[in-house]
Amino acid sequence: MKTSGNFNTNVRQAGILMPVFSLPANHGIGDLGKSAYDFVDLVARAQFKIWQILPLNPAGYGESPYQPSSSFAGDEVYINLDLLVEEGLLEEAPAFEKDSEFINYSAVRAYKRDLLHQAFKKFIPDQDYQEFVDKAFWLDGYAKFIARKKANDNKGWLEWTTLEYDEEEYQYQFFVQYYFAKQWLKLKDYANSKGIIIMGDMPIYVGLDSADVYDNKECFLLDQTGHPTSVAGVPPDYFSEDGQLWGNPLYDWDYLKEHDYSFWMKRLSWNKDLFDIIRIDHFRAFDTYWKVPAGETTARNGEWILGPAYDFFDYVYDKMPDLNLVAEDLGDLRPEVLELKDHYHMLGMRIAQFSFGDDMAKVDYKLPEFCIAYTGTHDNAPVNGWYSDLTVGEKKHAKAVMNHLQIHGKTMADRQIKWMLGSDAILAIIMMEDFLALGNEGRINTPSTIGAPNWCWKMSTLAPFERRIRHIKHLLKTYHRA
Repeated sequence: MKTSGNFNTNVRQAGILMPVFSLPANHGIGDLGKSAYDFVDLVARAQFKIWQILPLNPAGYGESPYQPSSSFAGDEVYINLDLLVEEGLLEEAPAFEKDSEFINYSAVRAYKRDLLHQAFKKFIPDQDYQEFVDKAFWLDGYAKFIARKKANDNKGWLEWTTLEYDEEEYQYQFFVQYYFAKQWLKLKDYANSKGIIIMGDMPIYVGLDSADVYDNKECFLLDQTGHPTSVAGVPPDYFSEDGQLWGNPLYDWDYLKEHDYSFWMKRLSWNKDLFDIIRIDHFRAFDTYWKVPAGETTARNGEWILGPAYDFFDYVYDKMPDLNLVAEDLGDLRPEVLELKDHYHMLGMRIAQFSFGDDMAKVDYKLPEFCIAYTGTHDNAPVNGWYSDLTVGEKKHAKAVMNHLQIHGKTMADRQIKWMLGSDAILAIIMMEDFLALGNEGRINTPSTIGAPNWCWKMSTLAPFERRIRHIKHLLKTYHRA
């Protein structure tokens, strides 16, 4: 089976799902400073092996990390200002919304941007900076894209009236990308030194208003004006009678194949250097993807189209045999999706909240061994929030299943944590919100909705997590995942 670093799929392990933006910090949003290192120390004390995060790319519309303006760049909002003070690039970085438990993105971005510009003006490029610039093949295009976007009142590139840009803004983008990478890779190295592996998250699609599309138009299904001819989404299902219309431009897989999947190879190669494991969101689209004609207002009128499947992954693994991917294989799937995943020994996902149905009853609610067991993901309510929203009958059924499995606890979150840790799954990953027994106030995102409160949950302190470490360590030992 495939391995990555110290991650061995032959050994039962445990991890925690915690977005970087949800960490405590001095400046209104979790970043790559001291609190992140303190969090890593606590994760190591608990004897977790995996820290799973959400995408770190520049967030797009509604602050969604799944609509990024680049597959390669990092969001400048994650740069820690206190570290810039230590380097002498800032005189001071006064605390800003330090104790907040809700991220005010517009305020935080404005505050950080001002100080980052101050640091940029004092920055003197050195050899380390030049080595980063030489390696970041995408950086020139991205910096021009952002500088041009700002010169056009932040409008999407399809509405630009000029390609002129401010040289200082262009150079500033080089500066912030250098410091993002510098701070992130130092944190990653620290986590690895503590025996913790980082699982990153890569959206399968990119945003239309992105440097990815602007610089690689030929890789997408666009008309001569640059507008998408069709867009991505998923069809109607149990959760949405209209489906989900994401609006991302679709790939021109024929063109990509003819050009050795170059755009995707660059994406994977760059992310491989940033993370030990890469979770690919919406994996099923490599098998079949939902194609919706541009202009539709819902995802109802789409069709399934065959994806690149084996041809793509054969090429990827031939060029990057040590690449370790995790497949987000949730939802109503045709068998071929799972066959594709299994052919390349990719771990899939199982979610506790979706494991109470008749299909699971037939196997006595036992999860398969070759998967990752989750209490939930960023798209689910925390367990206690999910449970509180169930009908009386649904709550009775959930309790009956837990009693049948002889799993007990003070809250439904406690019980489902034990269920996932005690399962046969090779890897169990628990959301931070479930360790803290939070309800819907800790929800990260609600699919098909845009903007706050999505992506806004944040801890004001790590103290509640630290108080749970002894108990968590006991759980991991009890279920042989320490």
